[in-house]
Amino acid sequence: MTEAVSQRGHGAAGVRRGKGLKIERVWTTPGVHPYDEVTWERRDVIMTNWRDGSVNFEQRGVEFPETWSINAANIVTTKYFRGAVGTPEREWGLKQLIDRVVKTYRAAGEKHGYFSSSVDAELFEHELTWMLLHQVFSFNSPVWFNVGTASPQQVSACFILATDDSMDSILDWYKEEGLIFKGGSGSGINLSRIRSSKELLSSGGAASGPVSFMRGADASAGTIKSGGATRRAAKMVILDVDHPDIEEFIETKAREEDKIRALRDAGFDMDLGGKDIVSVQYQNANNSVRVTDEFMRAVEDGRQFGLRARLTNEIIEHVDAKTLFNKMAQAAWECADPGIQYDDTINDWHTSPESGRITASNPCSEYLSLDNSSCNLASLNLMKFVDDSDVFDVQKFVKSVEFIITAMDISICFADFPTEKIRETTRAFRQLGIGYANLGALLMSKGLPYDSEAGQAYAAAITSLMTGTAYRRSAELAGIVGPYDGYARNSEPHQRIMRKHAAATDELRSRSANDAAIIKQATKEWAEGNKIGAKNGWRNAQASVLAPTGCLTADTLITTDRGLVRLGEIGDLYGDRWQDLDMRVST
Repeated sequence: MTEAVSQRGHGAAGVRRGKGLKIERVWTTPGVHPYDEVTWERRDVIMTNWRDGSVNFEQRGVEFPETWSINAANIVTTKYFRGAVGTPEREWGLKQLIDRVVKTYRAAGEKHGYFSSSVDAELFEHELTWMLLHQVFSFNSPVWFNVGTASPQQVSACFILATDDSMDSILDWYKEEGLIFKGGSGSGINLSRIRSSKELLSSGGAASGPVSFMRGADASAGTIKSGGATRRAAKMVILDVDHPDIEEFIETKAREEDKIRALRDAGFDMDLGGKDIVSVQYQNANNSVRVTDEFMRAVEDGRQFGLRARLTNEIIEHVDAKTLFNKMAQAAWECADPGIQYDDTINDWHTSPESGRITASNPCSEYLSLDNSSCNLASLNLMKFVDDSDVFDVQKFVKSVEFIITAMDISICFADFPTEKIRETTRAFRQLGIGYANLGALLMSKGLPYDSEAGQAYAAAITSLMTGTAYRRSAELAGIVGPYDGYARNSEPHQRIMRKHAAATDELRSRSANDAAIIKQATKEWAEGNKIGAKNGWRNAQASVLAPTGCLTADTLITTDRGLVRLGEIGDLYGDRWQDLDMRVST
């Protein structure tokens, strides 16, 4: 479990340690507001059901830049505009949406001492507005759902929960997960502390086991999914490979897939969103097995592997490791679950191990951190940094990362959280997840095959540059508003991980003419960041992730060509079907 860290005035101006940031102009034009640089137009957003043509959603006269695609306008209007349609409170334009968010960030930044002057605060607001207006980056969805509204200011998309082997704790898990879904976010949890069905209760009866308790959480997620106002619930369930119920866990979703096929063949409506699919269990979560190096070596050596009781840690059963591993592979082939998480490797890159182990991840597995924690995300559009000469603009990318990381950290100051435990951990460790979208299109524009050595090297260089810049800015922020509260106890491991990142960057080798300048700047960012961090500490226990950017694809907020054939338009409000193949990107 995560150890609580004492709180030091997160919101008070008194925590300020140095002068605020001086903001540099990068994207904006002096004397011109970003909104005055684009041409605006009115549109009608009408979404129909692909099955029967009925109207699912309608809002007329919404305002967007003429450069924004129809799909981008549809996504923003249906998902992110707040207020009931047809009421005066309903948002009707992109300006309202951006202002609602950006002005909240600016006000919080000024309140908490991030800027050296009001002039810098205003320039920060304008630069952030320009980047959002021109789709240079996007915050994660909960920011658009909640910030600046009367709702709780939940800004994080990713949550990690925890539960113990007690009924009170399990019921708390159900409640906490529901509150997270209500705010438009997703959560992950490791259920390995719950006794297996092969162990006894104090009353003498057999324990239910974690898989049985998964049913209740799955049903809750399915209910909130169908009734939610923002998007479907997202959840991850994890079980350690040495849990006595691991085989049941591995086969759970594959067995349900067998039921789906049988019911479909019998004439029931088992399509996504079909009226009969709700009768099948375990359909609302991703499942993953947490494997150790010990287990993987046992697989390689063909040895037996011990499954351990939860309370005593004694081995109560031996299984053939290779057979168990093959069952994972078979189930994943049948239904894409379970995934695998490598526990020892994950914790070897943990910046805050003195405060607890990493046991779980969010639903998409890009965020791995302490129990009862959260992470807010933002994604850069890589194609926006390719200049007219087809060169990746390294310096503009660096400055943009600085802006975005600063904004993301500011959001933790005013954010609300679904539980007190999550609030304490997130405020104490301030985990952030800057990432990117459009890597595939960028590699195609450079003529680099996606899975080639040159393509991998280019992606590694950009990822290292982004992460190194983010941590360098985090160290600078620590000198202004203080390091994260958990840093004092974790200073040695945090610095060790920063050195590991720098060493990994030093091993990068240029594979094409495209990446040499990026690698050079990345090496510089890590060296400078580690120098500043050794003095100031870091503001954030984590700075970057590579999220799937699910709403930044297919010509929506940020265009991403994920394959050789791109899907162009959402079929209905709930994304049950995609329509209209777009053949522009092909070979």
